[in-house]
Amino acid sequence: MTSALQQLVTMPMSGVEPVHADGVPVGGTLADFWRWSVSDLMSNATRGRLAEYLVHRAVGSPESSIRAEWDAFDLTTPEGIRVEVKSAAYIQSWQQTRESPISFRVPAARGWCATTNRFEKLAKRQADVYVFAILNERIAPDPLNIRHWLFYVLPTRVLNARTRSQHSITLASLIKEAGTGVAFEDLAITIKAVAII
Repeated sequence: MTSALQQLVTMPMSGVEPVHADGVPVGGTLADFWRWSVSDLMSNATRGRLAEYLVHRAVGSPESSIRAEWDAFDLTTPEGIRVEVKSAAYIQSWQQTRESPISFRVPAARGWCATTNRFEKLAKRQADVYVFAILNERIAPDPLNIRHWLFYVLPTRVLNARTRSQHSITLASLIKEAGTGVAFEDLAITIKAVAII
């Protein structure tokens, strides 16, 4: 008979933690790993995580909180609003012959819970609000510059009510539904306003 394994508790790291062999450093630190693995902020995966972090900062989530890789939604605001963040950019880290068209995948999905290690039975959109983060600068984009980002905020019920595509949304459709994009500084208040409408 096997016993249930305990869920691991993840604590924030500082970056100085060494790569080691049973406590003896063998060269390299966690910061070295971060530098090696996520310095390309323009790559789709890393840019997406950075967009989640920017929203996390904008809404005032606790600094001690840690991103949960497989959660059913990306983050929760201090008010309890569940937020899904989607990211896109015109310029990518690879060679391009033209700007990338902006669109976002927004399918319903079966949410997974890390505590129970189970998927929900029904597919649905798990968040209350979606934030569509566009790295909007086209000449020399700097993903760390909040002025280079534009955010569109939609309540999930608007996505659920769409009769066109239920799996994706283009920028033109997003603008039609959400109106003008907002700056980083206005993101928290916009998320709150949209969530209670």
